[in-house]
Amino acid sequence: MAGSVMQLLTLPRTGSAFAALSHDQPSSHTASSGVRSVKLNKIKVVWGEQPPRSIASPTLQQQIRRILDIEKSSGETIAYEGIYWDCHTLVCVQNKGEDLYNELKLELEKSISRLARGLLPKEAGTTSSAVSYISEFVASFEWIEKQVALLQSVLTYLDQVYVKQAQVLSIRLLAFSFIAKFIFANPQLNLALKESLKTLINADRDTSTHAEHLQTIHRLVSHLITHQQYIPFEKFYDETLREYYTAESVRLAEELKDEPKQFFAHIRTRIDEEAQRSQQLLSVESWKLMRDATTISLLTGRMSWIAQTTLQSCLEEKDFGTLKAMYELFVCASGTSVMCAAFKNDVQRVVSGIVKDAAADDRMVERLLEFRGSADSAVKTCFLDVVSSTPSTSDAARRPNREFVYALTDAFQLGFRARRNKPAEMIARHLDKLMRKGQGTMSDDEFDALLDSVLVLYRFTDDKDVFRGFYHRALSKRLLLQKSASSDFETKVLTKLKEQYDPEFSMGTDMFNDLHLSKDMVDKYHEKMNEGDIGLKLNAIVLKQGAWPFSQDEGSESITLPVEMMKQLTHFGQFYGRMHQNQKLVWKHSVATATLIGRFKAGNKELSVSLYQAVILLLFNGPEEWSFSDIKNETRLDDGVLRLTLQSLACGKKRVLTKIPLGKDIGDHDKFRFNDGFTDARAKIHINSIQAKVSDAESKQTNEMIHVERSHLLDAAIVRIMKAKKEMVYERLLSATIDAVKSRFAPEVKAIKTRIDDLMSREFVRRDDDNPQVLLYIA
Repeated sequence: MAGSVMQLLTLPRTGSAFAALSHDQPSSHTASSGVRSVKLNKIKVVWGEQPPRSIASPTLQQQIRRILDIEKSSGETIAYEGIYWDCHTLVCVQNKGEDLYNELKLELEKSISRLARGLLPKEAGTTSSAVSYISEFVASFEWIEKQVALLQSVLTYLDQVYVKQAQVLSIRLLAFSFIAKFIFANPQLNLALKESLKTLINADRDTSTHAEHLQTIHRLVSHLITHQQYIPFEKFYDETLREYYTAESVRLAEELKDEPKQFFAHIRTRIDEEAQRSQQLLSVESWKLMRDATTISLLTGRMSWIAQTTLQSCLEEKDFGTLKAMYELFVCASGTSVMCAAFKNDVQRVVSGIVKDAAADDRMVERLLEFRGSADSAVKTCFLDVVSSTPSTSDAARRPNREFVYALTDAFQLGFRARRNKPAEMIARHLDKLMRKGQGTMSDDEFDALLDSVLVLYRFTDDKDVFRGFYHRALSKRLLLQKSASSDFETKVLTKLKEQYDPEFSMGTDMFNDLHLSKDMVDKYHEKMNEGDIGLKLNAIVLKQGAWPFSQDEGSESITLPVEMMKQLTHFGQFYGRMHQNQKLVWKHSVATATLIGRFKAGNKELSVSLYQAVILLLFNGPEEWSFSDIKNETRLDDGVLRLTLQSLACGKKRVLTKIPLGKDIGDHDKFRFNDGFTDARAKIHINSIQAKVSDAESKQTNEMIHVERSHLLDAAIVRIMKAKKEMVYERLLSATIDAVKSRFAPEVKAIKTRIDDLMSREFVRRDDDNPQVLLYIA
């Protein structure tokens, strides 16, 4: 064994034998700066002529004592070669390794005990005393670890031969056991060290001006890792961190109680500062733990306040950076549900405010679309959760938190309920505007995406029958008045509505079928005309009553048509009657159009006008001037309709009539002349009809039709339920009826009760004689 050790370590005859001596110790906790090294300075070695064969004078025990004496170890010359060979003799020749080991053990115990007594605190409480104490602690560790490394080298035979044979602690582990016993297990030293660390770290948290002192703490942490004391230190660091930031949170919440956004900005800064501090002082494994602890300490008890007062302004200002940071911190502090609830409430509040703003109904949908886009962007960019990550990339896949997706949908639905019916109507009217205007400079995909964004709003309304009623009515006008910008997009939207939203939209398909059938019919009618016959200019569209959203009398207002025009309508009616016996045509003059040739001084113009406008303009083929009363008597148009029609011809942008006197309103005594001085660069001119817009009266009429349809649906649902059940408790019937019609609209309980009473009066159901709360079906 001795021979093998000699081969392992052979000292040169001259030179600095221990100049390169170093010590590296792996650990489960590694400081952020890397592996810690303790290096010895050059040691003066005194050589003899021959290696000693017995214990030299002074004794080996005295030499060891000198090495472990902090005062003598640096002031005296020590014969390290002698110690080395004496150790060899004792262990390998005289077999006295146990005696030497016990002597070393005694000296280590004395030295480290003495070192511990020297570390007893003398003063505490100030930053300077904390710095001095921690520096002294670090210096003591560096010295003892250096001396232990020296002993491992000069007592190689003891450490490499005897320790393995006797299976006892190595010199290093023996020394560390005494350090643990006399230093780390000493309550007084433990308390003093913790208080000094707390004072210095908190001072840096207060002012961030103690960076140089943090280096001393970093050196201390390296020694704690070496001595397997890092975990207790990490626990202590975590406790003091939480105590500090919890107190700061309480104090700042009071100081900034009216500035929650400023409070949140402050804690973001503090979290980043603490993260940087952790990276300076702690091992990598602790960085996230301390960041999370800081976040939780600062946010606990403050999340509802921050979310309820800050989130809405971030949404309005599209401050997605703050929203994203807020979400990430709230996730860390287990506050996702708090933030989600605040998000839902804020979105609902904004949506409710928009739909209830009756003064801005015309901009309702535009505002909803803008806010919806902003809120949707927030969900997709700010409220993201990690889904998975692959070894090939450091970036984890992320997707929006589903709870926020659902909250956004629920918030819009609840917001729409703040005002029944109107949002559904305005969505239909907005789609009408888009379909009339067309895509303009947008690509097909862009226009399709715009239409989809409007249709998404339709999902949020409970009043789907209202939307359907207004959309069908607007569609019918676009088709009949040829106001649609694209028949392809009309068909595409109808298909989406029918397949993805509501099967009741099949009415739109029926309208297109009527148009195609009418074209074929008119072509057959024209085939029977002679060349140059005025009938060739007539184009009639035959509408099936059930396929178009008009009542039987609607659009059939009284009007006196020119004789030739009436003759052509009569002739077509006879033609239709021969093809479809027992069917009668009812002309809908309000949706009819005409094309006239206007002869002006600047040249002839082709005028595309409504039938009402055409009837009035044709009057000026006779007298040059007409009074309001004369026009009214001649045409027999309704007073309101006549005023709007004259307004479109004499007060709009294309004034083919001149009103006397000038003005925007039509008076009872106004007179009108044909404006032969009218000019326009285009050869074909369309004059908008004011009546083509959705008026309040028309809106009221549509809502009345919807109300009647709802009554019929409720009646049918109640009868079906009672027919199936035969008898039912009143309250259960109410619930069952709501479930039966909820896909079409959200009925009010009062409306259902009214329909039940009506059915009772008509003897479809009756109350049970013994229990009035039970209803019975009457077969």
